[in-house]
Amino acid sequence: MLNHDMVREATRLTRAGQLVEATALLQRMLRSESATESSDTTASAVPARLGPPTSDVKANVREEKEGRPTQASSPHPRPQSPERFDSRKGFSRFGLRNPITRAPPSALDIAPESTRFIEGTFSNAAGIRAYKLFIPSHYQGQPLPLLVMLHGCTQSPDDFAAGTRMNFLADEQNCFVVYPEQPRGANQSKCWNWFRTGDQQRGGGEPSLIAGITRLIMREYSIDPKRVYVAGLSAGGAAAAIMAATYGDLYAAVGVHSGLACGAASDLPSAFIAMRQGGEFNAVAKLGSPVPTIVFHGNDDTTVHPDNSDRILEQSANATSPTTEVLHGRVPNGHAYTRTITTNRSGQVISEHWNVHGAGHAWSGGSPAGSYTDPRGPDASREMLRFFLAHSPPG
Repeated sequence: MLNHDMVREATRLTRAGQLVEATALLQRMLRSESATESSDTTASAVPARLGPPTSDVKANVREEKEGRPTQASSPHPRPQSPERFDSRKGFSRFGLRNPITRAPPSALDIAPESTRFIEGTFSNAAGIRAYKLFIPSHYQGQPLPLLVMLHGCTQSPDDFAAGTRMNFLADEQNCFVVYPEQPRGANQSKCWNWFRTGDQQRGGGEPSLIAGITRLIMREYSIDPKRVYVAGLSAGGAAAAIMAATYGDLYAAVGVHSGLACGAASDLPSAFIAMRQGGEFNAVAKLGSPVPTIVFHGNDDTTVHPDNSDRILEQSANATSPTTEVLHGRVPNGHAYTRTITTNRSGQVISEHWNVHGAGHAWSGGSPAGSYTDPRGPDASREMLRFFLAHSPPG
């Protein structure tokens, strides 16, 4: 059976509710592709071993400008080694090594001493979700920013907090951080269901749960409503893009790491294609006003194709005749990167694209205390937080 016929049959099976059969068929197709590619490749790309553990890699790099401002352009080399789709684990396959039996992070890896990291729950007609909330040590009732962090597949709030070290940076900047948790009951691999149409719309499904958690924290604590942000990794990055597209009035900026655009897929087969080739967003993604966007993506990502970052930035493009500035930099003893900054006619930055050279599917600059991190990259957590705090809606 040709690949396009297999995708068509997988789509039919999905619509008929036969998800096990559909994923098995897609797995057969990818095994066939992998065998063909391996026969044409003399050596497959193997991620280099990570360096010694570091708790907070700062992007203290020297950047060089590339020419004069021009229209945006960010080509990506294709990944060299395909990532196998595992029907038993859904979308939980990541590009870097991380044993499933890894020890959970310690409390000192998750948040600084003298701070609080508390549990809570939220429910509405779409269901119930637990969350963990970071409260900074200097909070005394004054209005503070709030960052919503959406974890990737197989992760938990504790794991994501340890890997990104966002709580440590948030304590420095006096910010709240909330980590909604996706349970196995909603997705076997704990992935946010970014590929389902019902979870891509305002007022229902998972977006309503994430927005509900956001608003709950805003009611229970003193939060500056002009400084509320959302970010995520992989499936969580795709969910963050959905939140920006559907709740642009709630979030002042969005950060997407190794994710996909809202509407890039509508079911399991189209999600598979989007992850492998780059998805095209559809009309469902145009419900709200675009918000400022910062994107991180490794150009050797074999789990979510780097072209997806371009689709995310297309969704956030709302300026007439924007200009771009291209900077090249490198982390000492780490990855090089290309940083593309897009501004509107008023000189306001509307997007940043960090193309991390040689990086796979992992949080750039993260800590090995958490899963799916690459300490050799520029510090995505610090750069996202900088970008967020520089943006708030007018009025």
